[in-house]
Formats: sequence, structure tokens, C-alpha cells
Amino acid sequence: MNHMIRDALQDGIRLRERCIDTLNKPLQQAATLMIDCLQQGGKILACGNGGSAADAQHFAAELVNRFEINRPGLAAVALTHDASVITSIANDFSFDDVFARQVEALGRQGDLLLAISTSGNSRNVIRAVDSAAACGMQSIALTGGDGGALAQSEQLTARIHIDHPVTARVQEMHITCLHLLCSLVDHALFGQTQESA
Repeated sequence: MNHMIRDALQDGIRLRERCIDTLNKPLQQAATLMIDCLQQGGKILACGNGGSAADAQHFAAELVNRFEINRPGLAAVALTHDASVITSIANDFSFDDVFARQVEALGRQGDLLLAISTSGNSRNVIRAVDSAAACGMQSIALTGGDGGALAQSEQLTARIHIDHPVTARVQEMHITCLHLLCSLVDHALFGQTQESA
């Protein structure tokens, strides 16, 4: 057990050190898109499967409620939380459509989609990006592994990619990226973060 714990932690440390050089520009680009969207009265829709569904909900909660400072709520919706909507779409159409149909219903030009997939090959997430483009929305992808088909989508405005083969390490970095995005948004819109408060 000691060996497993040390290996996992050391692997995570090495990945974070690599990401210091690779994530700065993508995170700034994604944060700028989010800031512009929110300043112009848009909302951020977020989606993903499994652990990425939890990350989408976590991110939306940080914006709607608060991250590190008390400030007005920000417009964000996780497309992963309504069981009745998801199961009705999956039953009547296909599980591949559970996010795309919601984007079609809720998305408007000026809104932003945050599409999370550790493999980059989740068909329902890829279809959500296509639906967002049809609505005039921009999309940010958060991927891992080799990026999969999602990272290659021409419909994306920004890509944050974690180049690592282990899903757990990718998800650990995804939540770090989402927390950084929350900090950048708070700083830009309200002039402070917990560190500067």
C-alpha cells in the first residue's frame, strides 16, 4: 500500500510540473472566453460523463454560489443533474443526445459550452459541441489521454489538454484547471481572489 500511495502521489507531482509549462496559455484563453461570456450576459453550460459529470456540477456550483470570495452568483448550468431530462432523452432518442438536446433547448448565441471528457471520445460530449456551434455558442474542451476525437473538433474555440494515460491523474488535473478558471474569473470580474482579499 505504501508503494501504491507513493507512486500515485509522485506521478501526480510529475504531471503538475509538466503542466506548469503547457497549461498557462490554454487556461488564459479559456478564462478569457468565460469572462467575456459572463460580462456580456451569457451563461456557461457544462457537461461530461461519470467523474466528468461530477466535475461539471462542481464547476457550476462554484460559479452559481461562490468559489473563494463572496460575490454575486454567476450564470452556469450543469447539464448532468436532471435525471428526468437525461433519461427521457436517452429513452426517446439516444444517450448520445442527452447533452446536445439540452444545449439546443437552453443554449443561445453568446453562451459558452464547457465540454469535459477524459478520453476525448465521449460521443454525447462531442455532439454537445456540435449542437453548441449550431446555436452560435463557443466551446471549450477539457480532455486527457491523446485528446481523442473531441480535441480534433473544428467546432472548438479552446482546448485544455492533459497529456497523461491514467484517467485518475487526468481527472485530478481537470479539477485543478477548473479551480484555476474560477480564480481567474473571480479576479477579472471582481478584482480579487481569496489570496488577494
